[in-house]
Amino acid sequence: MDKRFLFLFFLISLVSCKNFEEKIEPELVKKQTIVDTVDNADKDANGCLTAAGYVWSQLNKECIKIYVSSIILYPYGNQDNENETRNTYIVFDKNGGNAVEVFFPNSEKSVIFTRVEEGQPWKFEEWQLVPWKGFILKQGDEVKFAGDGEFGPKVTGSDKMEN
Repeated sequence: MDKRFLFLFFLISLVSCKNFEEKIEPELVKKQTIVDTVDNADKDANGCLTAAGYVWSQLNKECIKIYVSSIILYPYGNQDNENETRNTYIVFDKNGGNAVEVFFPNSEKSVIFTRVEEGQPWKFEEWQLVPWKGFILKQGDEVKFAGDGEFGPKVTGSDKMEN
């Protein structure tokens, strides 16, 4: 009787452990793939998704899309510059105040400029950001970058539709 009971138990176990094939909805697989891709994407130390153009703002303590939420300063004398890696980007404190964050080209970390009071230039070491016809960024007495003070990229001649 013990052998029959053991055989019956083995048979029931075998049948109950049968690998049931589940149909997975393609839409669910697609959504999970997107989530996995975002979770495994290139992120910086602060969790900003660098592959999507986000950088960490020290000033505002959040991830920002630099090309959209900043004022672009172009190399002085080359205002039609289309090489975004040569531009400087400035981000203002979203709460107002006398601080501005500057993202220099080819620099991994931004720099915080401060000013004493409204109407004065923002300063950091030998650099100063002056609000004049937009903004100019000077190193000592030499103007290095300038921009019109508008947020986002500037439309240049190459963006025009051809006839």
